[in-house]
Amino acid sequence: MISKEIKGGALLSYATIFATNIVGIVLTPYIIKSLGASEYGLYTMIGAFVGYLTVLDLGINNSIIRFVAKYRAEKDKKGEENFLAVSFIIYAIISLTIILFGSIGYLYLDELFGKTLTLEQLNKAKIMVVILIFNVAVTIPGGAFNAICMAYENFRLPKAINLVKYILRSILVVVILFYGGDSISLVIVDTIMNLIFIIAMAYIALYKLNVKIRYYSFEKTLAMSIFHYSIWVFVLALVNKLRWQFGQLVLGLNYETTIVAIYAVGITLGSYYGAFSSAISSLFLPKAMQMTVKSESPQIMTDTFIKISRISTYILFFILGGFILVGRQFIHLWVGDTFNEAYLFTVLIMIGLTFTLSQSFGNDLLQAKNKHRFRGIVILTATILGVAVGWYLSLSYGAIGLISSIVAFIFLERIVMWWYMNKELHINMINYFKDFSGQLVCFLIALLISYPLLGLISTTGWFGLLTKIILFSAMYSCCMYQVMNTTEKRLVYDLIPATLKIKR
Repeated sequence: MISKEIKGGALLSYATIFATNIVGIVLTPYIIKSLGASEYGLYTMIGAFVGYLTVLDLGINNSIIRFVAKYRAEKDKKGEENFLAVSFIIYAIISLTIILFGSIGYLYLDELFGKTLTLEQLNKAKIMVVILIFNVAVTIPGGAFNAICMAYENFRLPKAINLVKYILRSILVVVILFYGGDSISLVIVDTIMNLIFIIAMAYIALYKLNVKIRYYSFEKTLAMSIFHYSIWVFVLALVNKLRWQFGQLVLGLNYETTIVAIYAVGITLGSYYGAFSSAISSLFLPKAMQMTVKSESPQIMTDTFIKISRISTYILFFILGGFILVGRQFIHLWVGDTFNEAYLFTVLIMIGLTFTLSQSFGNDLLQAKNKHRFRGIVILTATILGVAVGWYLSLSYGAIGLISSIVAFIFLERIVMWWYMNKELHINMINYFKDFSGQLVCFLIALLISYPLLGLISTTGWFGLLTKIILFSAMYSCCMYQVMNTTEKRLVYDLIPATLKIKR
């Protein structure tokens, strides 16, 4: 039976994802309008610049969750206490490293951005970098307390506090910008909120859960076990930073901050697409673990992979199709005509991520079988090549050259993973593509029919946008219903409230 902590934690996790996406969509245009496109670009660029220091976490938080849970299961209190002490020693070294690298980055700010930033912007950048270095140096080790709570299966209170923190932060941002605050003010708010959250998590871990941190001995094998487990978490974090944030630095070195701001809006919308899918796919990792433990046959794995991929694809195609048709109008209403170019960036990102996101169950299976090392190597190599080629293309073609290269290498990474999933998991990818082709054809038909129909709607503003979304939703549902199997139709029927169902 699922415990109340797990149920409550899951509910609060999805509440946080919902709040993050919805509030982000509402808050972003307000921040851009208050700061101006140029300063918003500066804010996102410096955030990306210092944000790379967060990869120095090395995935140790994940190690804390795993090892503390292990020591608790073994009732090894002394081992747990020593492990946490060793972890905090490693964190202390990491924090000092962050300050060192951050200071070096600070010293080179003039050389890096002197040609693209005004003197006022450069001074603001320096202040933000100092604050953010402190923020990262404290936040990374502070995250250990949240990891301890997770290991102790204390989910509800930490996640509730995290949700409150995000809502409070959003309110403070609105108030501060209303009274004339700038990008430095936002950085200060984020730092203060992070400190309050860390203090709250430390109180829960040390006093509510009565966790003790005592150093007995430094075991080399223990330290190696921590890094061995966390290294691939670190790789994926590095990939995420390189893929979606490095571009802002590249553009900041060669173009004015307004261009960076436009690119950042495209990345933000693309991240919402990924976050929405992740909230769905994360439900299936336990299923992957169960199938691995039971050593299910390749046929059952293929059928399950296709089943889950099809469900994800219905949702992803709906979001992608809707954005292709009305995304330009949405961006115009959301953040203004200055950011029109972000439409193309977002469409490219969504197309590039659709295969990866819809096939995430395959990644879960690889992780469950402890075969995710190969994926880590492939995705890191593809990302480095994509960013490198994108940097070169951006010199001639700007942001569109950069994002096109990144998306192209996302496709290449997926092609390699199709081969690897077939080889290691014995998933029949030919059967998958046969199923997928039907969904793709219906998706394209829905787009072709909806495009001229939506053009007939002359109503402008948010009401016109909503009308178009409703019309596309109806057309999309009708087209996709034709390719649904019996199980999927039953799933749709079960989602309809009982009062609306037609009695047979």
